[in-house]
Amino acid sequence: MTNRKTAPGKGGRAMKNGRARENGRARKVYDFREENIFEKRRERLLALLAANGREGSGTGQRAELINPPTLVLASDYFDLAGEEFGRRLVISDGSDGLKYCLRPDFTLPIARHYMKTSPLAPAAYGYLGPVFRQRSQGPCEFEQAGLELIAQQDADQALYRVFDFARDGLALYGISSPGIRLGSIALFEALLQRLDMPDVWRPRLRRRFGSSKAMEALLLRLSPGAGDAESSGNSDEERLLKGLDRERLLDWISRKMLGDGLSLIEGRLPEEIASRYLEKQALSAARVPGDTVGLLRRYLSISDRPEPALDLVRQLLEKAGIDLKDQVEILRSHARQLSLRFPGAPLKLELGFSPRLHYYTGLVFELTGQNAKTLASGGQYDRLLRSLGAGRDISASGCALWVNRLEKEATGPEGGQGNE
Repeated sequence: MTNRKTAPGKGGRAMKNGRARENGRARKVYDFREENIFEKRRERLLALLAANGREGSGTGQRAELINPPTLVLASDYFDLAGEEFGRRLVISDGSDGLKYCLRPDFTLPIARHYMKTSPLAPAAYGYLGPVFRQRSQGPCEFEQAGLELIAQQDADQALYRVFDFARDGLALYGISSPGIRLGSIALFEALLQRLDMPDVWRPRLRRRFGSSKAMEALLLRLSPGAGDAESSGNSDEERLLKGLDRERLLDWISRKMLGDGLSLIEGRLPEEIASRYLEKQALSAARVPGDTVGLLRRYLSISDRPEPALDLVRQLLEKAGIDLKDQVEILRSHARQLSLRFPGAPLKLELGFSPRLHYYTGLVFELTGQNAKTLASGGQYDRLLRSLGAGRDISASGCALWVNRLEKEATGPEGGQGNE
């Protein structure tokens, strides 16, 4: 609360350090100025959202302010956002037998709204409202504000308008020099397609991208000699199963389940068990060259300012004989555009960075505050609309602001970074 003093008036009242004194006794008072500042920032945030409209917004077109349903299908997030994110959902069982959740973000509900109302047409959406995610401590409800630009004619310019929105949104709270973390899913996916490895491993590496622990565990498994160590203790039963085709394997599993008193129609079915076993055998037999594992480790470890980081990427790829010049230059251009919005801010390109939301496809970024808390995050998600039935990729970019954290940053001891 801002300190202020008021001279004693009628009745002997005085104000000092946010407390009123009356007849020599102190009592707490409420300073309405803080609430007014909060409401003014909220009004300016809503105006900013509406102003970030479709291409040609200078002609008066405005973004549609939208409040999608709070209760949404949980399956969307399990299918499109990933299991790790799914564990943070606030879930409820519906009377129709389906699982629902309180929306943990706005992007997916807005994408579904777009598919119902404006398929394939350029659209811009702004939002301000609560999202719900479980966490170990504290409340599970947070307020987010954000902008989603879908099917814009120039995808790069749409991304840059998202950068503008992030800059202007933080500026409302006096923040001009956040920490910036940048990554590229597009470059990693392009690298995966050109690496020497069996195809069966590519989707598994992609799913673990952005989770350092999961990726490291998989790379250890793929390292030379790891497969031999895993298979050195095979039992006679396992060696017997390796020689069975699918039909004979199903028969063996069914007899084994019945012998153990297990149902063939409840829980995991024999077909599911057989498919999983055969998949594990195929993975065990599909060896990844040690040079490929080493290249992946070096690539994922790169973390520096954009120019030196991309120089390291170029050297690494040239040595491996992999040509990704176009993808590298796209990332370089995007990094420059983001840095222009935040001159002097510390910007780091981390080649192993990705949000744990599987629908992102291109550039991704996070803006952080004084305590390394994420204040804003976003990026490109061109394949999400195809997953929801569009029939093709549709360019899309968006950004979410964490309003509660921004308020705390603005009203904390430092009062924001606007004067730094």
